Amino acid sequence: MADLARELGVSMTTISRALSDHHSIGPAMKQKVLKLAKKYNYQPNRLASALRKGKSQLIGIIVPYIEGRFFPSVVHGIETAASKAGYNVIICQSNEDVAQERRNLEILLSAQVAGILVSLSRTTLDVRHFEKVRSRGLPLVFFDRIVEGDNVNAVVLNDQEGGYVSTRHLLGQGCRRIAHLAGPQHLNIYKNRRQGYLDALREAGLAEDESLVIYTDMSQDQGVAAMRQLLALPEPPDAVFAAGDYSALGAMQEARRQGLQVPNDMAVSGFSNEAFTVITEPAMTTIDQRCEEMGQAAVRLLLEVIDADGAPFTPRQVALRPELLVRNSSVRQAETELSSANLVRSFVP
Repeated sequence: MADLARELGVSMTTISRALSDHHSIGPAMKQKVLKLAKKYNYQPNRLASALRKGKSQLIGIIVPYIEGRFFPSVVHGIETAASKAGYNVIICQSNEDVAQERRNLEILLSAQVAGILVSLSRTTLDVRHFEKVRSRGLPLVFFDRIVEGDNVNAVVLNDQEGGYVSTRHLLGQGCRRIAHLAGPQHLNIYKNRRQGYLDALREAGLAEDESLVIYTDMSQDQGVAAMRQLLALPEPPDAVFAAGDYSALGAMQEARRQGLQVPNDMAVSGFSNEAFTVITEPAMTTIDQRCEEMGQAAVRLLLEVIDADGAPFTPRQVALRPELLVRNSSVRQAETELSSANLVRSFVP
C-alpha cells in the first residue's frame, strides 16, 4: 500500500479507502488505484484485515473426519451457502480426537473467524472448551453430533425418527427378533437412534431384549464381530438395524459368510446412505440424512446469530426429517402394516 501511495502521490489512507470502495473516494481515484494494484498484482492481506477489525468473512468448520459421504456432503452444503452469503470457509478435522478438536478451536479463534460450525468428535466427553467461544461472544452452531441442552444452537437430523422408521420397516417385513448395532451412547445421534428402535418395538408390543443390543464403534470390523455374537445366541435375531452403514455392512457380510441368506434369513438395515450401499449384494436399506441440506441449514442459523451482532438471540435447534431408502437387504414382502411413506408420517417423538 505504501508503494501504491508513493507512486500516485497520495496518502495510504486514500489507497486503503479506494481499495475498500469507501464512499469518500471519487470514482476517478478508485479507478487509478485499482489499475495500479492490478499492475503490481496487489493482493489484500485478509488475515491482517481481520485482526484489525476483530472479525473476518471466514467461517470455521470442525468435523470428525472428511471421509465417506456424510461429512464431505455436509461441508459441500456449508461451502455453497457460505459462498452465496459472501463468506469463505476454513475446514479442520478432529480425527475423532478431543485434543485435536481443542487445537482446531484455538486455530479458528486465532484466525478471527466470524463464526464456528462444529460436529463433535467421538471422544468428546467434556465440552468445556467451547465455553471459550461463548465467552468471546463468537457465534457457534453445532450440527449432527451436538452438545445437548436448551442453550445450544444446532442443526440435527431427527435420529430418533430414523431409528423408529427403520425398525418399523423391519417389523413390516414380518421380523420379530430385531437386533440393534448401537454406537457410543454419549453421542446424541446414536442415543437417539437406539431410542427410536426401542420406541418401535414397544409400539409393536415387543419387549426389549438386552442380548440383541450390541454396542460398537460403528466400524465394519465391529459389525462382523457383533453378528458373530448375535448368531451364537440360543435364539438368534431375524433382522438387524445398525446405527451406521459400515457396521451394517460388516454384519451383512458375516451373516452371508455363515450361510444365511439376506434378507430371507437375516434382514439388514443401516443408517447414513453411504455411497457403497447401492452396490452391496444385496443393495442395503438405509436412512438418508439430507447431508447438503444440513450444511446449508447450519450456515443459515449461524448467519442469523452473526447478524444479531451481540443482541439477545434465543438459541434454537433445527431438526431435519430422515428419509428411509428401502432396498433389497430388508425386503421380504410388501409392508404388512404400513408403507415406507407412511412410516415417516406416523412417527410421534
